[in-house]
Amino acid sequence: MKRLAHFLRNMENDTATYKEMYEGALTVYDPDMPDVPPEGDNEPIYYHEGVGYEISHTHKLAQDKPTVTVKIPVSKLHLSVFDWAGAAFCYHRFRMYIDRLNEGLINRSRPDNENGKYILAPYTSISMANNYCYFAEWMNQWYENGSGKSVWLLKGAHAPAREMMLHLKLQVQLPKRKIRKTIQMLCRDLPDAVDRFIAEFDIVGLNRTLELAEKQSAIRAWLKNSDYCAFVANGSILPRAKGTDLPMAGAIPFRSTPADEIEICGVRGMGIRRGVTVITGGGYSGKSTLLDAISAGIYDHILGDGRELCITDDSAVTISAEDGRSVKHVNISPFIRWLPGGDTTDFSTDHASGSTSQAANIMEAVAVGAKLLLIDEDRSATNFMIRDRMMKALIEKEPITPFTDRVNELHRAGGVSTILVIGGSGEYLCVADKIYMMEDYLIHDVTEKSKIICADHGVTAILPPPADWEQSRALYSDRFTSYPAGCGSEKLAVSDMGFILIGDEQIDVRGLHDIVSPRQLDALGFLLRYLEVTNKENKIDLRRRIDELYEKMEEEGVDVLYSAFFTTTERFLDLPRKQELFALINRMRKIRLVKEGGAH
Repeated sequence: MKRLAHFLRNMENDTATYKEMYEGALTVYDPDMPDVPPEGDNEPIYYHEGVGYEISHTHKLAQDKPTVTVKIPVSKLHLSVFDWAGAAFCYHRFRMYIDRLNEGLINRSRPDNENGKYILAPYTSISMANNYCYFAEWMNQWYENGSGKSVWLLKGAHAPAREMMLHLKLQVQLPKRKIRKTIQMLCRDLPDAVDRFIAEFDIVGLNRTLELAEKQSAIRAWLKNSDYCAFVANGSILPRAKGTDLPMAGAIPFRSTPADEIEICGVRGMGIRRGVTVITGGGYSGKSTLLDAISAGIYDHILGDGRELCITDDSAVTISAEDGRSVKHVNISPFIRWLPGGDTTDFSTDHASGSTSQAANIMEAVAVGAKLLLIDEDRSATNFMIRDRMMKALIEKEPITPFTDRVNELHRAGGVSTILVIGGSGEYLCVADKIYMMEDYLIHDVTEKSKIICADHGVTAILPPPADWEQSRALYSDRFTSYPAGCGSEKLAVSDMGFILIGDEQIDVRGLHDIVSPRQLDALGFLLRYLEVTNKENKIDLRRRIDELYEKMEEEGVDVLYSAFFTTTERFLDLPRKQELFALINRMRKIRLVKEGGAH
């Protein structure tokens, strides 16, 4: 930090660029070769007690808000396991020390750019790949500071050793026209907080987190090779406190029905079998809360969330109607037999209806490998979900094949299970393999009772002929670009209203219900931009390109996506699943995505 303090002390008090801090110039002397002139270099990484502090631009309009990546050798924390769960635990612990620093800076009568502020990624209870807390190898400190910007090579530093390090990323809002306070924040207070974090590191808490992560991983592995698509542990707290993602105080803990209680890896709870499962109940009974917990189970949750051991097939996709979405060359014929002047095996529209959008959402999810669909009746198109016997008798010429007539075929033909929340569509009682009723947040198995009711009312399913579920589309490179037409600069912005703007596209992402953090939306924008700017193919093998991109991030980190060129995107990124990236591309309006064998 001595070199950084030197740069800051020599800046004008009203500097707006902090140029020398970002450049990190150094003059390197080799003590073993005193007669050799020193070499000049740039390295904006500053060290304190063996911990590196890398300072980089957030973007060109935030020169006074640098991004600082703290690099802590794992040997200082005595760590031996380097996974996302452990990194998330460390970030949450680090937050305590940063919060204390901010408490000393708060002056509510002045803005942050006068007070100064340390900024971390917002709290999340989900453990997922990201670019702000992770383990990666980095070279150890290879020099010792001299005077000014001079440094002296350490012995053997011609080939610096590399070590696994914990990387913790934050932003620092520097106080305007207050260089002395800037030096205090960057060179003293932040390193002191990191020193305390290291000295007081909670290894017991970390071990509990790692034990949980190991159990979550084991349950997921067990599910993949079982007849079950989801598991909800006994004692889970499913309801959320109002307006938050925190567990509701005083909520009734979940308890499995006796017949469905199983034990996985020493944990007892309810296993939901593959097939068609209906969750029903009266209003405010907890049925949607249970479905939300199952949906949340595609990700691992941290200790204290209440849903730590709610584990779901991680290919699951939440499906709803999405009026107005763009659809390009999708085979929706299993659900829509015909449309005036249209071919439903090759359906396109710029403004889909509730039923056609829900049909397209299902077909696209299945095409990218979803083995579980999660559907809430309240977010669905009624005419897509059901058509009872009386309406079938009255309306003979009906183009829509309701989901009730296909839901079992989806499972038999493609191995795709469905969990539905149903409050008013009794037709599903006769097609479901299992029926649960929620009452006062307690779950009951009412399968037998429901089947008796169906028999008493003479309700039987009359199914249509088997459908063609194949999808075969190709994406072409023209119009797949982050450059607006006639413009030499890229455009990428993420709107708080639920839109990603890239090139000439404005993509509505409000229908992607499995996005659980705003930082995933920023990551989606950068993922799409990366695919576009690196593409060299005319006909794009999208599945291969996406697989390669995720492999690259696994090797090099999520931060490989980020570009400081864009000024309206956030610095912190949470990695979404491949399913959401495919869904994003499917909603683009201007790309050339066509049916294979069709006109190009």
